[in-house]
Amino acid sequence: MAGGKIFQPSAKIRLTNVSVVRLRRDGKRFEVACYKNKVSEWRTNVETDLDEVLQIDQVFTNVSKGSLASKEDLKLCFNTENLHDIIKEILMKGEQQISEKERQLSLDNMLRDIATVVAEKCVNPSTQQPYTVTMIEKVMVDIHYSINPNRSAKQQALDVIRQIQEQNVVPIARAQMRVRIVMPAKDAKRLKDQILELIAKLEDEEKGEVYELICLIDPGQYRAITELIGSEVKGAGEVVILNLSDVNEEDNTFM
Repeated sequence: MAGGKIFQPSAKIRLTNVSVVRLRRDGKRFEVACYKNKVSEWRTNVETDLDEVLQIDQVFTNVSKGSLASKEDLKLCFNTENLHDIIKEILMKGEQQISEKERQLSLDNMLRDIATVVAEKCVNPSTQQPYTVTMIEKVMVDIHYSINPNRSAKQQALDVIRQIQEQNVVPIARAQMRVRIVMPAKDAKRLKDQILELIAKLEDEEKGEVYELICLIDPGQYRAITELIGSEVKGAGEVVILNLSDVNEEDNTFM
């Protein structure tokens, strides 16, 4: 139309039901659009596939308006043209934009998840009875535990146990594992003293051509015992868990 304006289509992308992660760099705002609940999984390595985290493989200046960041700004602010590296940095260092209602719901869910892990893995050492999840939740409030949404419930459960013990709010201890250790008698003669140093309580012992003992151990000693038997007995011995305490001894965290 003569005298009229010529409208060009704008490079804007509209997204809905999105979780936004925002990072400010050198006075500029950069955002990525993610699926809800995926950011925390990415940050704790529960999710490692970037395609499962991102709604779209782009960097925005404003997700809600669909405005894309320019290549020039990205290179200037991040010192790279590699889009995936930039996105990963925004995901790890940026702030997740969520409503106050969503934030509180997420914290409440995380609180219960942490309390559940603690309740499953610990007992009152005086009675050997487990605590309820509700009781652990109350104790977490009493010790003013600060939940970190970027760490897993399993990692934070260890912090909670330590703080409960330090503040002596209630008596609490990791539940012990009951194991059976079996080996030839000739090996038992030279290894028994080392094994006894690693166990918490000897419950039963049988001597013969095959030496067998049943004992309680702290979960943190399980790896040391299995490595000792594996290296010294060369396939002729075994360590059998009689009640599973589900611990990951490689990094000493709950599984």
